Amino acid sequence: MKRIFAMIAAAALVTTGCGSGGGAGGGAGNRLSIATGGTTGVYYVYGGGLANQLSANIANTRATASVTSASVENIKLLASGKADIGFSQADTAADAVNGKDTFTAKQPIKAIARIYDNYAHVVVAPGVTAAKVADLKGKRVSLGPANSGTQVVARRMLEAAGLNPDTDITKQQLSINESVQAAKDGTVDAFFWVGGLPTAGITDLATSKPDMKLLDTGDVLEKMRATYGEQYVPLDVDLSTYKLSGTIKTVGIANVLLVPDQMKEQLAYDITKTLFEKKAELSAVHPEAKKLDVKLGQQVAPVELHPGAARYYKEKG
Repeated sequence: MKRIFAMIAAAALVTTGCGSGGGAGGGAGNRLSIATGGTTGVYYVYGGGLANQLSANIANTRATASVTSASVENIKLLASGKADIGFSQADTAADAVNGKDTFTAKQPIKAIARIYDNYAHVVVAPGVTAAKVADLKGKRVSLGPANSGTQVVARRMLEAAGLNPDTDITKQQLSINESVQAAKDGTVDAFFWVGGLPTAGITDLATSKPDMKLLDTGDVLEKMRATYGEQYVPLDVDLSTYKLSGTIKTVGIANVLLVPDQMKEQLAYDITKTLFEKKAELSAVHPEAKKLDVKLGQQVAPVELHPGAARYYKEKG
């Protein structure tokens, strides 16, 4: 994984999210900012690989990946013109286009693809007794950083388990990197993370602290689906992914790639085409890219497909 990070760092400049307007204008030279997530999460690795491919395959284009708090922040960056492409969980994207929960108004975004599914991870630090989400009552728990999709899901999972996220736990709002370090140091009892498999930070924690645990969260799924809809799906995690033993059930959430709704059609088409036609190269950066599929890619409801992406899918039948 360190080698992957080195490859990305060498090939794609990582900035702090400064959109150029190139995504909307698509003039003579596009500078595209891709809003991703924390450095040990999948969004960042995947986004760095995508930046490389867009820079190499779309004429007069330079794409860079930005470190962010992920889904909620990414959508706000797109809406404000400070990013041109953003990774998001489908539940957060649904809230954005409906102007619900975190978003006080409908956000001007469209989708270019559904890319892979996220897995809800509830990580319990070594020596802490907990077998299910409800057992986190009274414990020190990180819900993920502010403006993250992880925090949206964490709060909903706790509520589905009968806990109040603001009063039944000692709440912290740490990034994936900070959560992993806090679990190592014993300053949190557990943390939530929503991401693909494997997530580098959790691999690191499991390697250094093999007595950590990942909770089975299958018991909260039906309550979440009843409250928020079928965007939450059952997924199994083979813990050998993290060099642990066993299998657990957890909550899954699709990931989508979003763009501003004013992005020029040709640019959105070119981005979508590059995403799918450079699947092999992206898969070499992170295995979650192997799940790219043209049929699945179109399943972005309730977000609308950008017309440029829709044209690409139509060409592919």
